[in-house]
Amino acid sequence: MIKITGLDQFASQLDDAQKALAALGSELGTVKFNPQDPASIEAAIKQIESTIDDRLGAYASNPIIGPLAEQMKEKYRQEIIDRAAAARLSGGEE
Repeated sequence: MIKITGLDQFASQLDDAQKALAALGSELGTVKFNPQDPASIEAAIKQIESTIDDRLGAYASNPIIGPLAEQMKEKYRQEIIDRAAAARLSGGEE
């Protein structure tokens, strides 16, 4: 007979992950920034990171949600940087 251990812990982690994902909701929010101003861009990045931390911080130690939150921060950071670059190239503002 094979005995598998840790399923209760894994089930608990999955349950917490579901709660964390529900806490995200459908929209994180809106950030505005001046693509010509590096401080404005950095403030927008900090704002979105703070929003992610606010919504997922209680689950940061969860091995599913912790890495997901970090990936989300990096994704949104890059998105803001890319949009700022595109706006500078086109001469517009975000």
